[in-house]
Amino acid sequence: MTHEKGNVSVNTENIFPIIRKWLYSDRDIFLRELVSNAADAISKMKKLTNLGEAKIGEGEEYKIKVTLDPKKKVLKVEDNGIGMSFDEIKKYINQIAFSGAMDFVEKYKDKTSDTAGIIGHFGLGFYSAFMVSDKVRIDTLSYDGTSPAASWESEDGMAYEMGESDKESRGTSITLELSDEGGKFLTADKSREILRKYCAFMPYPIYFTDLEEEKNRVKEEEKRRKEKEKEKKEKLESKEAEDSEDTSDVSDFEEKPYTPRPINDTHPLWLKNPKDCTDEEYKEFYTKAFNDYREPLFWIHLNMDYPFDLKGILYFPQMDNTYETLDGRIKLFYNQVFVADNIKEVIPDFLFLLKGCLDCPDLPLNVSRSFLQNDGYVQKLSSHIIKKVADKLTGLFKKSRDDFDKYWTDIGVFVKYGCMREEKFYDKVKDILLARNVTGGMSALQDLGEKIYYTNDEKKQVAYIEMAKDKGNTVVVLDHELDPNFMSFLEYKNNKVKFVRVDSEIAGEEGMQERKESLESLFRKASGDEKLEVQVKSLGESALAAVLTETEESRRMQEMQKLYMRQLGGKSDMDIASLFPVKQILVVNTDSSLVSKLSALADIPGKEDKTENFAKHIYDLARLSHGSLDASGMNDFLKRSTDLISELVES
Repeated sequence: MTHEKGNVSVNTENIFPIIRKWLYSDRDIFLRELVSNAADAISKMKKLTNLGEAKIGEGEEYKIKVTLDPKKKVLKVEDNGIGMSFDEIKKYINQIAFSGAMDFVEKYKDKTSDTAGIIGHFGLGFYSAFMVSDKVRIDTLSYDGTSPAASWESEDGMAYEMGESDKESRGTSITLELSDEGGKFLTADKSREILRKYCAFMPYPIYFTDLEEEKNRVKEEEKRRKEKEKEKKEKLESKEAEDSEDTSDVSDFEEKPYTPRPINDTHPLWLKNPKDCTDEEYKEFYTKAFNDYREPLFWIHLNMDYPFDLKGILYFPQMDNTYETLDGRIKLFYNQVFVADNIKEVIPDFLFLLKGCLDCPDLPLNVSRSFLQNDGYVQKLSSHIIKKVADKLTGLFKKSRDDFDKYWTDIGVFVKYGCMREEKFYDKVKDILLARNVTGGMSALQDLGEKIYYTNDEKKQVAYIEMAKDKGNTVVVLDHELDPNFMSFLEYKNNKVKFVRVDSEIAGEEGMQERKESLESLFRKASGDEKLEVQVKSLGESALAAVLTETEESRRMQEMQKLYMRQLGGKSDMDIASLFPVKQILVVNTDSSLVSKLSALADIPGKEDKTENFAKHIYDLARLSHGSLDASGMNDFLKRSTDLISELVES
């Protein structure tokens, strides 16, 4: 073998500083890249073996070993894959941007159509090792049986030295002499964390060893062995002293040999055919993948080869109908290699409310596997995922309506948010939108007609709810902060639909028209607001003497402005209320005996003060029922109540 020195051939001038500092901005990535390359090497070996062009030892297990020596600040990544010859190192390592994986696929494309498992598309991943290293060394032995073992090492990724290696087994070993900063960064715990994040589902077992921990484990094992031997010896001596031949309670020392376990699951559930998966397997995988010990509500198993190579599982978690669940995660994989969380180009942001794993080997990733390159392809993929989610929901609604009703408390926010964010999603689910009604059941919005009565506070608006129910109207509860926007959205999509809060309008015939003007004047004076709109209506004998309503348009405008300003961290609710005042209307119930008596009292000369006092009290009762009686008004109301009760007792 020749000995060679030289500089790495770079196709673009000064590209290496870019690779080192910018392309791989996250230091964690280097370990993903090295382990991914090791998996590639094994996949190639496996394919050659299947083609009969290579052989492996009987019973040999494909595996990747990652070993950390924290004292010496050395990290080693080893595989028993295809290995490299001297010339292949020159071709794949010394020429940056030459992809070994794609070269392999091209070479064997006519012999096999199966290229799954070949992870890399680029030849740059190896150089991410210099982010944490002062020196990187490769020792490799090719599968071909004729090429001698070769080595390559470099201190900066540019100048290198190649030569012979004493490696005796097939495969590649990459040794990193960590920099001071890299040594501090790459602890045993950090190494495990990176491997579990990026390599948790790689197709070949990955064994991680911390040499310090291993040394301590061996010491502890030896200590236990000696203690057991000592215990056995003492028991035997005790038996001999008693001249007993019964040694049945003296067992030979036995301890299960230590068996290292891989850090990853090589067969994630999404690779199985959905019909072969049990509910328990789905729940177990969910817990393992997301550390969420609450059971998911239901799930969608994606398993398709056309028009996309896409596999994965999307879970609908228990979400409690709150925004806190927006931190849900959709993990994106590329041939079982973790790429990133929540890539919005593939997963619309409303789907982030879900949790799941998606594996798509066709994704057009850029060099660092962090961003996508082909917008057209990705948009089609995104649309397909949206369709699958919508189909699952509509299928549940039609086939398992009781279950769908139970799920709505959790998934309602997701569906509403999705409708407002994605037109295609809305078109598919618009007929399955639900709302809880005040009687405790679920109502489909499409069944409620063109005028939909709702409450956002069942306790506060109980009097109004009862009046609406007396008129034969179904009242639904829409009390989430997303609902004002959602109602406006639905009204925009269907201009025949109108959402009406129960306290925004009171249905009733006009009554006491001959006293209309006098009652309006009386209550305006009693309220202290000469601009107050007063309506005189027949509401029924069981209704209150007077009720306050707020126009839907002005109140909803104020609520939306409050939400908007809160999101911006801007003005207080008090400022918003002054900038966007809500128009109130006092509806006086002419069927109330109290109103009839008030009207009669107004006709008696000299009773003006008492009449106004009673009118104030009726007005405050309306404010109290409406929830708009402030502290000062409440104080006046209580004092007036005391005076009226005292007067009643005296009379």
